[in-house]
Amino acid sequence: MRREHVLPTPEDTRALGAALAGVARAGDLVVLVGPLGAGKTALTQGIGAALGVREPVTSPTFVIARVHRGGRLPLVHVDAYRLGSVADVDDLDLDASTEESVTVVEWGQGLVERLADEHLEVRLDRRDDDVRTALLVPHGPGWEQRLSG
Repeated sequence: MRREHVLPTPEDTRALGAALAGVARAGDLVVLVGPLGAGKTALTQGIGAALGVREPVTSPTFVIARVHRGGRLPLVHVDAYRLGSVADVDDLDLDASTEESVTVVEWGQGLVERLADEHLEVRLDRRDDDVRTALLVPHGPGWEQRLSG
């Protein structure tokens, strides 16, 4: 799988999410980094759809975390924007569900990486022409191998 992606449409962003779901395993942590409107939720929608999640995947901004079941693996979708510290993350008790799920965290850089031994960081951006870009940054040998394979 390529590390750098140009994503002209939301459908392209969802397709990248679907490709990531294809290599996802129980216990995976995916940390989404990028400004507002960069495609974090669209990417998560693609992951959810490819995992077989039936209900809509929407931004969990006001509820902070949602668990979507019914697919190949449960999807835990977290919006850490309103979380100010690692202690706030601990209060969510996410580590109780991470081992059997794919956990995707928007705005989680610097807060959630310790939830798993390794993780995938997806750096999303939105160019001036409204095209999104994504850079996949593996942290750990498992993600490195899956992206290279």
